[in-house]
Amino acid sequence: MAIALRLARGGAKKRPYYRIVAADSRRARDGKYLEQLGTYNPMLPKDSDERVKLNEDRIRYWLGVGAKPSDRVHRFLDAAGILERAPKNNPKKGEPGDAAKERAEEKAAKAAEAEEAAKAATEEAAAEEAAVEETAAEEAPAEEAAAEEAPAEEATEEKSEG
Repeated sequence: MAIALRLARGGAKKRPYYRIVAADSRRARDGKYLEQLGTYNPMLPKDSDERVKLNEDRIRYWLGVGAKPSDRVHRFLDAAGILERAPKNNPKKGEPGDAAKERAEEKAAKAAEAEEAAKAATEEAAAEEAAVEETAAEEAPAEEAAAEEAPAEEATEEKSEG
C-alpha cells in the first residue's frame, strides 16, 4: 500500500481548513485516512504559530515507513526542519508569453517614435531661437552704436555751452 502525507480539506465554502494526514494514495482527497498528523489553516497570518501545526514524532514514523509527502506538505516539513526539500528551478516562470512580448515591443517602438518626435521638436525650437537671436544680434550693434554716440554728443554740447 502506497502511503501519502497530504492535505485533506475541511471548513466551509471560501473558509478552507486542512488536516495533514497519512492516507492511502488511492483514497479520495477528503476520504478515509490512516492518521491525522497536523493541521493547516491558511486563513491565519503567515507569521502565526497556529497556521501550521505538526506532530513531528508521527510524521517521522510515517516517513520511516516509506510515506511520500505531497509538495505542499513537503514545504511544511522543510520549514519545520523535518525533511529537506531541494528548491525547484523554473527559469521560464517569470518570462512573459509571445503576445505580451509583442505588445512590449510595440510599446517600446511607439515610445521611441514619440521620443524622436519630441527631440525633433526641441531641435526645431532651438533652431528657431538661434535664428531669432542671430537676427536680434545683427540689429543690436546698430542700436548700441547709436546709443554710444548719443552720450558723446551730449558731452561735447555741454563743453561748448560751459
